[in-house]
Amino acid sequence: MKNFGAIIISFLVLIACNQENEVEQVITFKGQQVTGVTVTAEGRIFANFPRWRERVVNSVVEINDDKRSSPYPNEKWNSWKLGNPIEENVFLAVQSVVAFDGVLYVLDTRNPLFQGVLDQPRIFAFDLDSNELISTYLLSENVYHHDSYINDLRVDKKKQKIYLTDSGHAGLVVLDLKTKKSIRILDNHYSTQSEVNRLNFENGVWENTVHSDGIAFDAKNDYLYFHALTGYSLYRLSTNEILDAENKVEFVAKTSAPDGMIIDESGRLYFADLEHNKIMKMDLQTKEKSVFAEGDKVRWADTFSIFDGYLYFTNSRINETSDDISTMSFSINKIKL
Repeated sequence: MKNFGAIIISFLVLIACNQENEVEQVITFKGQQVTGVTVTAEGRIFANFPRWRERVVNSVVEINDDKRSSPYPNEKWNSWKLGNPIEENVFLAVQSVVAFDGVLYVLDTRNPLFQGVLDQPRIFAFDLDSNELISTYLLSENVYHHDSYINDLRVDKKKQKIYLTDSGHAGLVVLDLKTKKSIRILDNHYSTQSEVNRLNFENGVWENTVHSDGIAFDAKNDYLYFHALTGYSLYRLSTNEILDAENKVEFVAKTSAPDGMIIDESGRLYFADLEHNKIMKMDLQTKEKSVFAEGDKVRWADTFSIFDGYLYFTNSRINETSDDISTMSFSINKIKL
């Protein structure tokens, strides 16, 4: 009977864990490949769609209460099409959106179809109360390359900096919010370079070389964590050592190949195991790793955001896509922490 009781308890614990880590779908997009998601402190949800192919309807949207999406901040900002003249205040090729402290930062790679940077990569900053553009941060011409694909960003309120990864040409960029000047660090450094040129999935091999991609900021301890997408090594850099970055990079741990990353208030890092349809979590103090979620509802977990006790993420299904994605569905999901 004692053994039977232990089995029952284990079974109930297993059920509770499964319920706790249940993936809930927030919204789906048919034929539109969503990569980025961010949730504001008030619960507003924004998403972006990179211009990796033709027929991108909107670059940035807000998810409404009725589970519909509308172009953000308006249709004009989302009106650019391939072949059109370059305009200053329109989105060309948005890769990331990050809501922070009342501002929505929209990262525009200015590199549609991965065919090269058309003009200066930039961050558009929108006031979330008025939904008006309040600032544009152009990356300095000496901090990006023709094949740069500025991928993701994190905001450091204390130091008034934004940190960005370049997945097209290995390196990091540091932008000063006060002066609007930027510098490039760890250019072609081993810590920002891809380690492999392919990832292995159940449905086949995905061949690509993607450098520094995922980025996470530990604001409590002033550490910036970063990772190549096609790689298995996590690194960090103290934000107090930016000017001596090449000598101060620290190896953290061997991990699965991830895309985006995020750190919660308890110091746990969340990242994907792309090759195995999983989301992992790691205690940054002990380096202990465990599976947070897995299965068919996790399909290239791309970008993460945390709000009200939930981890939000996008399924961008990158390894499953071809030139025609018109019949495919891509989703934003959430899981209770």
